Amino acid sequence: MTVAVWKAVRRRPLRFVLSAWPLRCWAFVLSGTVVGFGVLLLLAVLLFVGIGLSVVGVGLVILMGVAVLGIPVAALERRRLRLVEPQPLLDPHGSLPGTGALPWLRTRLRERATWRELGYTLALGIVFTATGIGFTALLGLSVLLTATPVIVWVIAPDTVMLMPGRTVSDPVAALPGSVAGLLGLLVSAYVGGLLASAQVWVAQALLSARDEDLNSRVIELTRSRARLIDAFEAERRRIERDLHDGAQQQLVALSMTLGLAELELRGQDSGAAPLVARARSEARQALEQLRSLVRGIHPQVLTDHGLSAAVSELALRNPIPVTVDVDLPDRLPSAVETTAYFTVTEALTNASKHSGADRVTVVGRLREDKLVLLITDNGHGGADPVAGAGLQGLADRVAVLKGRLVVTSPVGGPTQLRVEVPCSA
Repeated sequence: MTVAVWKAVRRRPLRFVLSAWPLRCWAFVLSGTVVGFGVLLLLAVLLFVGIGLSVVGVGLVILMGVAVLGIPVAALERRRLRLVEPQPLLDPHGSLPGTGALPWLRTRLRERATWRELGYTLALGIVFTATGIGFTALLGLSVLLTATPVIVWVIAPDTVMLMPGRTVSDPVAALPGSVAGLLGLLVSAYVGGLLASAQVWVAQALLSARDEDLNSRVIELTRSRARLIDAFEAERRRIERDLHDGAQQQLVALSMTLGLAELELRGQDSGAAPLVARARSEARQALEQLRSLVRGIHPQVLTDHGLSAAVSELALRNPIPVTVDVDLPDRLPSAVETTAYFTVTEALTNASKHSGADRVTVVGRLREDKLVLLITDNGHGGADPVAGAGLQGLADRVAVLKGRLVVTSPVGGPTQLRVEVPCSA
């Protein structure tokens, strides 16, 4: 851990005194003394009240409040550290599972960062407050001694006493006091830098996010994304079921009814017959479009027969000829099959629209418990994942299952997408 104040002192000690660092360090140490004193008083009151009322149960709630008192103090300290430390500290706390005081308290009490912040709060209230008071006395005395000639000039000379039994009679005689005060300010500059460096070092050790905190965030983020994907997949299947069992069946019934009406009007000289025939044709087209939409939402062949059959069925409907070679020993987990299917769907759509290819090959194998898909087209190449949202969307979809997408697309072609999805993710 690097401390900017200590680095400035070691690099150029003389220039440190003439820079803005001493003023920033003084502001940091003095404000920390005020904050620490207030925190110490609050801790003492809460502990006294909490222990006194613990016999009736209310004190336990107050004592839990003492345990989480370090959280707001740490948030304030991370802001106050910006006075002397340009690199901000990351908040070590993770996301909350719900709203309300009880979930917040339960989550925070389980985090190690909460107890580290409580330890820093105790150090701030006891150690740094005591050292800050001593530093305040040193700085205040140095300022008073430096301003002695001004004080002598403003008020009566016999009221200014440099030492017991000796008063200053004029401002010139007070100059030695100013020299002592300037020496005190010089010492205060380095002492303030030392105290600020020590407090920043302790804050970096106790208030910053550690690897374990970041790892827990990554795990929680991955789980959150997986939950979102599961919720999205469940909602998509619900829409598919509603369309299949509801709107599709109604269109089938409407088409049959119009067919019966067309039979009744056959042979009659009526202008309604062409209109009924036209309505039946439009109902048939709407039914075909709805079936295509349902297959796009979640194909039934994927659920019934697996990824190989679903990709083969997808290749038959693709405008560009597609050669499918997907050889899998067993059925894969549902999430892996769904991700792989829609990745192939999007890749074939992109190849049809943008590549200028006249042949696409899809190869799929299972290697070391990992599904590997190679989607290759003989188009003009030059595909850039950064330039558009299509390939980036594919990468995001695969990343949810801890997979990866590798795009190889030199100018002139061919373009190959390598998709790797762990089956154990």
